[in-house]
Amino acid sequence: MKKNILNILKSKGQKKLVATTAYTFSVAKLISDLDFDIILVGDSLGMVIKGENNTLNVTMQDMLYHSSIVSKANHNSFIVADMPFLSCDISIEQAVKNAGALIQKASVDAVKVEGGFSKVETIRRIVGAGIPVMGHLGLNPQKILKMGRYSVQGKTAKEEENLLEASKALVEAGVFVIVLECVPASLAKKITEAVNVPTIGIGAGIHCDGQILVSTDIFGLTDNTPPKFVKTYAKVGDLMKNALSEYKSEVLDGIFPNDKFSY
Repeated sequence: MKKNILNILKSKGQKKLVATTAYTFSVAKLISDLDFDIILVGDSLGMVIKGENNTLNVTMQDMLYHSSIVSKANHNSFIVADMPFLSCDISIEQAVKNAGALIQKASVDAVKVEGGFSKVETIRRIVGAGIPVMGHLGLNPQKILKMGRYSVQGKTAKEEENLLEASKALVEAGVFVIVLECVPASLAKKITEAVNVPTIGIGAGIHCDGQILVSTDIFGLTDNTPPKFVKTYAKVGDLMKNALSEYKSEVLDGIFPNDKFSY
């Protein structure tokens, strides 16, 4: 049975939420078949699909396209789509309109908004329009130009207090879950205990209410050295290279196609 927002909320203190990303029909179907709680159509598609260095080139058109594909493949999981760079920063009215487009045109179940205090009123208005919002605190990839580099957030007492208070503000604004990215495990534990909605960690330790990793990292499809928090569960990229290499050799040697693969 397909997950809904009540399933996600009721998981707090009961079971760990399992989430990953998807951008294509085939991968989304695999994840849905395995009954994952959440599929995130992440703006990480900027790197893993478009070949960019960051998420900033991802547009609303990109998100609508890939979210629609993932939605068609899904029958079990709760689907969340990222609000891409600038999609909810120019005006609150535009933010609500863009979030609504992801619901109406791409059939997702919720949207994810990066940011803390600066996004509170925007989140409140999107939720007020009847659209569930996943919050996102800690490392905000959409702020990479301002930060200069990807790094752990919340390491000082002041930063820790800011993130803790921001998590409470997001809950007050109406988020149903909060992603905590690249924060110390001790801080993630404090936030998880302080809020009454589930937390989902990515580089935030074991104490969160759930975990998310980018699917291409799980599969071992990336050439770059992954961050410390990434565990690669299979070397699918190596298997694909081997298969392609064998196919190429058989074509060049006149082995494929033989009678078995001919009409």
